[in-house]
Amino acid sequence: MPERSPTVDPERLPRHVAIILDGNGRWANARGLHRTAGHAQGEPALFDVVHGALELGLEWLTVFTFSTENWNRDADEVAFLMEFNVDLLERRRDELDDLGVRVIFIGDHDDPRIPPAVLDRMRIAEEQTADNIRLTMVYAFNYGGRIEIAHAARRIAAAAASGALDPADVDESSVAARLYLPEMPDPDLLIRTSGEQRISNFLLWQAAYTEFVFTPVLWPDFDRAELARCIAEYQARDRRFGGAIDGI
Repeated sequence: MPERSPTVDPERLPRHVAIILDGNGRWANARGLHRTAGHAQGEPALFDVVHGALELGLEWLTVFTFSTENWNRDADEVAFLMEFNVDLLERRRDELDDLGVRVIFIGDHDDPRIPPAVLDRMRIAEEQTADNIRLTMVYAFNYGGRIEIAHAARRIAAAAASGALDPADVDESSVAARLYLPEMPDPDLLIRTSGEQRISNFLLWQAAYTEFVFTPVLWPDFDRAELARCIAEYQARDRRFGGAIDGI
C-alpha cells in the first residue's frame, strides 16, 4: 500500500513553497544509469507534486530547474537539459493549462546560450496560462539569486542616473520592486531534496525569513506525500520573523 500522507492543517498552509530539485544524478548513478535518466525520471515527480499542491490548495509553487551554475556541467548533460525542457514544455503545457495552473519563468533569459526554441516555448506557456488562478507555478530557469540582485541593482543605478530615482530614497522596497517577479510573495517554506543542506544561490533575497526543510529523499522519488510531510514539519514550527524567543 502507498504511504499515507501526514495530516496537514488546511488553515495553516504556507502560501508559497519553493523546492530545489536535487538528486537526479545520484538517483541514476545508484541504478547504473546515465545522469540524464535521473532528470527524465524527475518529470513525473514534478507533476505529482503539482497535483499534490493543487489538492492541498497552495497558491504558489516555485521550482529550481536550471541554475546559472549548471552551465558548468558536462556539455552533453547541458544539451540534454535544454532539449528536455523544450520537449517537456510542449508535452505538459496543455495539461497545466487544463489544471488551472499559471506558468511563469524567472531567470536571466537574455543569456545567448539558451536555445531560441526554449525561450519560444517558455513564452507560449506563459501566454497560454496567463489567466489561470488555481496555482502559480514559477520555474527558476537559468536562475541565480546573486545575479537577480545584481540586475535589480543595475536597474536602480539606471533609474538614479536618469533622475527618475533619488539615491537617498533607495530602500528594501526599491530592490524588491526590481526583482524578476515583484508580485511573487516570499516563500514561506523552502524544501531541498537529496539531503544536501544549502540553498545554492536560490531566492537569496526572498528567503530572508523562509523556513527550510531538508529531506534525504532524492528528487525522482519525491512525491505529493513527501510534500505533505515537509509541510507538516513546517506547520510544527513557531515562526517569529525575528521576534524575541521566550526567555531571551
